Amino acid sequence: MPEDDTGLASIGSDVLRLNRRKFVAASAAVGGTVAVIGALQGCTDEKIEQTDASTTVHVRINGEAHDVEVDNRTSLLDMLRERVGLTGTKKGCDQGACGACTVLVDGRRVLSCLMLAAQCEGREVTTIEGLSSEVELHPLQAAFVRHDALQCGYCTPGQIMSAVALLAEGRAGSDAEIREFMSGNLCRCGAYPNIVAAIGEVAGR
Repeated sequence: MPEDDTGLASIGSDVLRLNRRKFVAASAAVGGTVAVIGALQGCTDEKIEQTDASTTVHVRINGEAHDVEVDNRTSLLDMLRERVGLTGTKKGCDQGACGACTVLVDGRRVLSCLMLAAQCEGREVTTIEGLSSEVELHPLQAAFVRHDALQCGYCTPGQIMSAVALLAEGRAGSDAEIREFMSGNLCRCGAYPNIVAAIGEVAGR
């Protein structure tokens, strides 16, 4: 074969090898996609039903009995806000890091975004709406107003609920103790000195 023809043959072989590589890569990608689709199509109705299971939670909220049907994965926070209509409890980080969603369960403070609604079966939940009467604020609510212990107010319900529990726990012996045991409640506006002062006043210091 002439020299030129040999050169062309070599180039043609390289092109064929390149095409084969592309073909193999494309086939692998398509095959993987088909496998994933097949796996998804293989999901049975039984598995879907298990994922979408719901339950009825029998719980007392602010002194009133409620029977609430929720998805098993629903948090206490979402049940309160979306199913019961108590929107005073705020959704901040939804990761248990800011304390905005603090409520009381059987008198103890919990982060409602981290607690499943189903865990509240037969228990007593108290939210910010359950603190005051129709004619009078809770002493901590009134103290927060007097000491201007809020700015935007978004974290305030969680701050107050946490403070209620803190006082019941006897954790308000000093400003330093209040700061320590309120440290899980963040105030992005920085009203911490006023919050401490309000709690200290209600503690009788």
